Amino acid sequence: MDNPLVYKYFPILVFLGIAAVVSAGMLVASYLAARHKPDSEKLSPYECGFEPFSDSRNKFDVRYYLVSILFIIFDLEVTFLFPWAVSLGDIGMFGFWSMMIFLAVLTIGFIYEWKKGALEWE
Repeated sequence: MDNPLVYKYFPILVFLGIAAVVSAGMLVASYLAARHKPDSEKLSPYECGFEPFSDSRNKFDVRYYLVSILFIIFDLEVTFLFPWAVSLGDIGMFGFWSMMIFLAVLTIGFIYEWKKGALEWE
C-alpha cells in the first residue's frame, strides 16, 4: 500500500496532532493552576460595570448589525490590499485595475449605506 498522497499530508497530520496535544495541555494546566473560589459577586451577570438592565434575550437594534457588517467589509478590504500592494509589480495593469474595480464597488456600497442613514445613531 504505497500511497504517496499520504506521505505528502503526513506533516500536516503531525502538526494538527501536536497542536491538539499542546492546546489540551494548556487547558488542563490552567484548570489545575487556577484558584476556584466562586462567590456571589463573581457569579453575578456583568454588563459594562452595571447590573444588567433587562433580559439578555432582547433583540439588538438593526443598526448594530449594519455597523458590524461594514466593519467586516472594510476589514476584508484591508486584508486584500496588503498582498495586492506587495505583488503589484508582478501582476501589472490587470491586477491594478481589478483592485480599482473592487475598491469602487466597496466605495459605492459605503456611499449607499451613508446616504441611507445606516451610520446614524439617533
